[in-house]
Amino acid sequence: MIRLHRCTAIDLPTLTKISRETFVTAFEKDNNPDDFAVYVAKAFSSKTLKEQLEDPDTLFYFVYDEHDVLVGYVKINQNNAQTELKEPTSVELERIYVLQQYQGKNIGSELLRKVIELASALKKKTLWLGVWEHNPRAIRFYERHGFVKFGEHPYFIGNDEQTDWLMGLQLN
Repeated sequence: MIRLHRCTAIDLPTLTKISRETFVTAFEKDNNPDDFAVYVAKAFSSKTLKEQLEDPDTLFYFVYDEHDVLVGYVKINQNNAQTELKEPTSVELERIYVLQQYQGKNIGSELLRKVIELASALKKKTLWLGVWEHNPRAIRFYERHGFVKFGEHPYFIGNDEQTDWLMGLQLN
């Protein structure tokens, strides 16, 4: 059983650390080192994350396991904080990461169910996300949970233009 903790400014150092660690572990090997370094330095800087934490439409949550160990985090965007749709009836799951040593323990599925509950509690009709087209494991994960592709958008890692699939889930 996992537990979510809504992040605040006090959590900034830990949020910065886990954000960098999970992203680097997941994607460093698949990207140009120079472009990747530029992206990580900006996207996961304390300054950038602090600004996002201060935005009432951006919600970060730490994920703790049954032993109260930090195992991951999520980032959810509403309203104008969304990177694409920006519809009041939708919510974006921008980041969902589980630390590598805790993967394969069904935490991701449990976490996604919690995110769906959060989105429903926010009275949203659609939960959507962007997933890299070259990440078949993640695509299959979202498809297993009912997400369907509805579009694409460009995503830049430094100067490297990549393509994310936009996938959505209709909520009750």
